[in-house]
Amino acid sequence: MNVAAINPSQTNAEIARAYREAKAKRAKRAAVLKHIFLIATSLVMVYPLIWMFASSLKPDNQIFGNLGLWPTEFQWQNYWNGWHALPISFTTFFWNSTVVTVLSVIGNVISCSFAAYAFARLEFTGKNIWFALMMMTLMIPYHVVLIPQYILFLNLGWVNTYLPLIVPKFLAGEAFFVFLMIQFFRQLPRELDEAAMIDGCSPFKIYWAIIMPLSLPAMATAAIFSFIWTWEDFLGPLVYLNDMKDYTVPLALRSFISSDGVSQYGPMFAVSILSILPIILFFVIFQRLIIRGIAMSGLK
Repeated sequence: MNVAAINPSQTNAEIARAYREAKAKRAKRAAVLKHIFLIATSLVMVYPLIWMFASSLKPDNQIFGNLGLWPTEFQWQNYWNGWHALPISFTTFFWNSTVVTVLSVIGNVISCSFAAYAFARLEFTGKNIWFALMMMTLMIPYHVVLIPQYILFLNLGWVNTYLPLIVPKFLAGEAFFVFLMIQFFRQLPRELDEAAMIDGCSPFKIYWAIIMPLSLPAMATAAIFSFIWTWEDFLGPLVYLNDMKDYTVPLALRSFISSDGVSQYGPMFAVSILSILPIILFFVIFQRLIIRGIAMSGLK
């Protein structure tokens, strides 16, 4: 508020009210500008998805020749053609991805929560050393252990099966999820454990009846990230799966491109849109739990 614009005849109450009104107007303008900036940034980030959806409705000769988003003619047939473009229907690939993803999510949530409970609430020999070793695995690229893991699974006879993609998830192999849950478990009052032990509860009973019900946000966050990462995983299925009937959705999408680089882009974009719908719906439905789980675990 401009001091020179203040009328000397105004009372202190009128001056304070005018100051509050000017401050409210400035805050409103700032909020409007902030929302405009966020909307513009969101459009830039969402534009590739919008372009892919628009391209899924165009003929192949217009996808890269017509720069406009609005198709001159809508090719809804691309979705049907894409779904049945390969020798095997995409129904099989979606089912394969669903099986691998659901089992991986269950394995990650159960095994990582067990490991996190042990690190956060129990005392055992070498606890700090094992925790440090676990955290060190976060810095090891997946490609470093890819060949030793492949040799191991080859000797076990698991190659060309889903076992290499699922079994490690039941062994608390994701240190990120373990660390996330540890941070959450540490915030729960230890008096709960002590009271349960006085009532005769075992460590497993404490985990099952007390810790797990109170840790829904952290477990939901781990489940959501595990779902997204597993559903869109390409390298793992590429290494371990050989038969097309066992392919997951990302591998099936890669099969659209032939050896000479030729592809039916319209049907491919159509199936790509369908393949990301489960991830978008999963995130939209559980986004509150994601934010709550990350905030309460301290991973900001």
